Amino acid sequence: MPVPPGIAEAELARSVERDIERRQKELSALRASFLAAESLYRHAQEDSGVPIESLNGAEVISQSLRLAVDGCKEELLTAQPGGGRSPDLLAEALPRDLALLQRGVRQRTLYQHSVRWHRPTLAYIERVSAEGAQVRTLDEIFERVIVCDRTLAFIPGIPDRSTSALAIRHPGAIAFLIKIFDHMWERAQPISSEMDQHAPDLLADSVRRTMLRMVVTGHTDESVAARLGVSSRTVSAHIKKVSEALGSRSRAELGYLISQRRLLEREDALIH
Repeated sequence: MPVPPGIAEAELARSVERDIERRQKELSALRASFLAAESLYRHAQEDSGVPIESLNGAEVISQSLRLAVDGCKEELLTAQPGGGRSPDLLAEALPRDLALLQRGVRQRTLYQHSVRWHRPTLAYIERVSAEGAQVRTLDEIFERVIVCDRTLAFIPGIPDRSTSALAIRHPGAIAFLIKIFDHMWERAQPISSEMDQHAPDLLADSVRRTMLRMVVTGHTDESVAARLGVSSRTVSAHIKKVSEALGSRSRAELGYLISQRRLLEREDALIH
């Protein structure tokens, strides 16, 4: 006899629905058990003093950094490689950093020399410097690092620094990072809005000298640009100018001529 399709469907779907309901209960129980396991794991980490936490995902990293920086009470150290920062990032950082300074948190920030030609970053530096922040630049920064109150540090993770980071609480590791930061700070040049309306020749020469040194050691234009925080076009233009001046016909020959003529050892030998 003909049976309405809806009735047949309901009969056949009932067993599937029961199976789905059973699976959902199993999934909920599984999640609850692992939630308890996660809590035990974190307590075990705290008890054993495990000092490194892996942060994965841009939002997780951003939120962890925001909470740590907002919680700073005494000192914030930051090394920012890669040249000028984007206006959006600067606009987001400015009110937070000003609030920290007004609370009495000391701030020291390292950039690369290339920010001295980047107006948005200079405008940001002018604002925070007026509130007491110290900012310096040097030709090359070993890596990005943020240290909060000398108790918590953030460094890039692998393989992708934009989606992976490490939060470090080990006192020895933090002391090591601070020592590297201080060594860079001692070599760096102070920056102020007044002195950097026009790029000082000394700093321009420093960048040029580092470019040539990296050419001699076999770096590509892209590698040089990434490490100095400038564009590949800037690197290529300067390398081309040096090649023409020295009569070099290849990258290998250019490196040889720079080394043979000891250009990196002579203060007056850089080609502008």
